[in-house]
Amino acid sequence: MSESFFSKKHQINCRGKLIDLSIPKVMGIVNVTPDSFYAQSRAMVAKEVLIRVTGMLAEGADMIDLGAYSSRPGAEPIDEKEEWNRLEPILDAVRIEFPECIISLDTFRAAIAKQAVENYKVDIINDISSGNLDPAMHETIASLKVPYVMMHMVGTPQTMQTKTQYIHLMKDIFLFFAKKINSLKQLGVHDIIIDPGFGFAKNLDQNYEILAKLDEFKIFEMPLLVGLSRKSMLYKFLETTPENVLNGTTVLNTIALQKGASILRVHDVKECSECVKLFMKTQQFL
Repeated sequence: MSESFFSKKHQINCRGKLIDLSIPKVMGIVNVTPDSFYAQSRAMVAKEVLIRVTGMLAEGADMIDLGAYSSRPGAEPIDEKEEWNRLEPILDAVRIEFPECIISLDTFRAAIAKQAVENYKVDIINDISSGNLDPAMHETIASLKVPYVMMHMVGTPQTMQTKTQYIHLMKDIFLFFAKKINSLKQLGVHDIIIDPGFGFAKNLDQNYEILAKLDEFKIFEMPLLVGLSRKSMLYKFLETTPENVLNGTTVLNTIALQKGASILRVHDVKECSECVKLFMKTQQFL
């Protein structure tokens, strides 16, 4: 394989184990919520979650992303206590059953992140706000020394769809990340993963512009997480429902891989794993 952005070595340190992201990884989504937009991703009790995680790992998931706060547009917010009450029994069950599983925690709250890493050895913190919704998050990440996914979003999950006005879409997003990266590096955080935030404070055309220009994010020389799975940019454009856009998700995931995605966050692990495998086969001839 020729030296390129796709073969560039990107590694993250998860509990002392180096994870090589030069081969794209599949992150399976499990929502510990009653109201996430895709019903089949929801699992509220430990038994259901363990069944879901078992299946995803068998289908090729490299990591599991657990979240207890629905960030879909218009979702009802929950307080920190409720978020932790949902998460704690799930984290306990998953960590006991799968001690070596790489667990990513989808939370924007520093206190939740701290408890999850210290008590349940969560490997990665996935923050939809990049620290904007909790000023303590960046310092907490620095102290925990875990990889940090920072996503671009403007506003909150409740207001983000009213905040799609940009002076220049890509430049504005790049400036957002440049400032965040500088802040994190000053605190000593090295394992940073960028997520453009498809569907978060972006209208339909903006989502597709970002995907078309995704390779421009290589300027940061950091791993890129992409979450396109069954999102409204697919089902609204195709005039259908989240349940009917698996094929469309695979098409967009393939484009994301071609443009440098390091991690694909998905509901459908088997199909995504096959997508990565086929993509990597083509890369060996370049």
